Amino acid sequence: MRRPLALFYIPGNLLMKLALCLLARWQVRGKENIPRKGPLLVVANHLHLADPPLLSASIPRRITFMAKEEAFRHPIQGPLVWGYGAFPVRRRHLDRNALRQAHQVLSQGQVLGMFPEARRSPTASLGPGLLGTALIAHQSGCPLLPVGISGTEQIRGLSWLWKRPKITVNIGRPFQLPHCQGKPTKEQLASLTDIIMRQIAQLLPPSYQGIYATTDDAKPSDLGSTG
Repeated sequence: MRRPLALFYIPGNLLMKLALCLLARWQVRGKENIPRKGPLLVVANHLHLADPPLLSASIPRRITFMAKEEAFRHPIQGPLVWGYGAFPVRRRHLDRNALRQAHQVLSQGQVLGMFPEARRSPTASLGPGLLGTALIAHQSGCPLLPVGISGTEQIRGLSWLWKRPKITVNIGRPFQLPHCQGKPTKEQLASLTDIIMRQIAQLLPPSYQGIYATTDDAKPSDLGSTG
């Protein structure tokens, strides 16, 4: 299947950057950790509908997102996700078409964006990751770029417009998953998913780490300098 054209990607990024500069205290840390070329799987926690365009505005490479199929049927959100070049996936199912598109993006040396939780967190705390991200990372063998997002959960109602919430995008160092011989079992994928989620958790403030809370002394600010 052909990938959709990203009709809104560049103008959408410009508008998002303008909005972030005017309406929020936007900070991006760890830009030096972003590989300039080659296939890359960006993995992040998910707090708000604004997270995909936020990542696109914060990471200077075009990101193709895998998004839940329900979003494409929404009368307002649907045209936006199509225009951003996203493609749909059926959550909690083995969606072979979505897997093919994901591998097409990575095989072309491009960037794929995924939220392993597969839903927005209702509490801003990191929830359990699903196995799909680990499966794609294992099959492609590409590096993963972990990202911790904090602050977008404050974008609700109208009051945030004058409160200028602090929104931080903390980018960690790329990593690769341990290799599994042959087809990974469900237990192996669960273990790989745990590795991915803990990499994301290390980039978040303690109150956001949820079930992946770490006892390490490392602080999120130590994992990436301001870009």
